[in-house]
Amino acid sequence: MRNFYAIFKKEFKSYFNLPIAYIFITVFLVLSNWLFLRIFFLSGQASMRNFFGFMPWIFLFFVPAITMRLWSEEKKLGTMEILMTLPVREYQVVLGKFFASFCFLMLTVALSFPLVITVAALGDPDGGPIIGSYLGVLLMGGAYLAIGIFISSLTENQIIAFIVSIVTIFALMIIGQDIVLFSAPKFLIPVFSYLSLAAHFDSIGRGVVDSRDLIYYFSMIGFFLYLNVRKLETGKWK
Repeated sequence: MRNFYAIFKKEFKSYFNLPIAYIFITVFLVLSNWLFLRIFFLSGQASMRNFFGFMPWIFLFFVPAITMRLWSEEKKLGTMEILMTLPVREYQVVLGKFFASFCFLMLTVALSFPLVITVAALGDPDGGPIIGSYLGVLLMGGAYLAIGIFISSLTENQIIAFIVSIVTIFALMIIGQDIVLFSAPKFLIPVFSYLSLAAHFDSIGRGVVDSRDLIYYFSMIGFFLYLNVRKLETGKWK
């Protein structure tokens, strides 16, 4: 636990050692608030559905920008070998990096809460879907992070890690969309529907927390973190 906490603390503090963290947070809040408010005042409804509807697409670029450096930078700077010689287990390093990035993401999302207060002051929104959507955002964000961290471990080039993460996440987003299901073989339709990151987020966003959605997100997070640990254990660093 001590090793995990030391890595977590180091990684979390590293976000704020450079201006990039403040730029990420500012861009996220400005973009998400602008996209929502420009529709909110036209619709005349006290609902945050549109705000959360933008999250899968904003996270598509925002999360890979967070994760692209986590392993790529270690490899490029040559600190990967030093890290692996320390008396820490591979899973402790992976979990430390993951939870540091997750807490940074959670902090960023939490800063959007004044928007909820604004909507509540202007109307009477349904609290269930809002709570469910925030939960869905964090679960979806955790899955995005796990994917991005694993892909970052495959290359020392941050731009490649960023682009491949976007492509991978995008593929998992649209795999359950009608345009894909329409051309897919019938026996694969239930599989594609279940694998869709967006479909499970939409389900939770309606205010109904289904155990299948929770199992899906935890499984996605666990699977890609496991792949990351295995990547470290094999020692196939170039």
